[in-house]
Parts: sequence; structure tokens; C-alpha cells
Amino acid sequence: MLTTGDAHPWAAHELSFGETSYWAQHDAADDVFYADATAGRAAGRPVVVVAVNGGTDEATAQALPAAMARAGALLIVCGDPQTINAVLGAHA
Repeated sequence: MLTTGDAHPWAAHELSFGETSYWAQHDAADDVFYADATAGRAAGRPVVVVAVNGGTDEATAQALPAAMARAGALLIVCGDPQTINAVLGAHA
């Protein structure tokens, strides 16, 4: 689960225990992992969910193709369709 704006509350909670513990959960790859969409360290997963919940248009425009590359089987993008289409240059 990637977010373009505010961190998911679970990510904020896990980060309160420190970066090492947080990324160890990521590396274990045995549960849902929550990260900022710009986290370059986030590896691919079979299913990637992106919450376009703020952030700049530029960050969102970079995050969506990166999320697509990380998604093995399915990419789910949640957010305002007009915003997402505008950022991607798509026509509604």
C-alpha cells in the first residue's frame, strides 16, 4: 500500500519503532506493507495499491508509473479520477 500524501496510519505507527524494524517487515515480505509512494526501497509485490491522497502532482506523476512497475499481477489506484487522469495526461 503506497500513499502519495500523508502516510497511512499503520506506516506511521510502525516507523515509530525505527527504520530498521520498519524495513525488516518489508524485507520479510510476509504481510501487507505500507510506504510512501516515493520510497525507492519498496520492492515489488503481486498486488500494489496506491492511495492518491495528496502530495504534489509531480510526485503523483512519478509514483504511478513506479507503482505499475512494482505490481506483479494487479495495480489498484484509489483517488479522485479527474486528478489521476490529469496527472497522467489522460483524457476523461
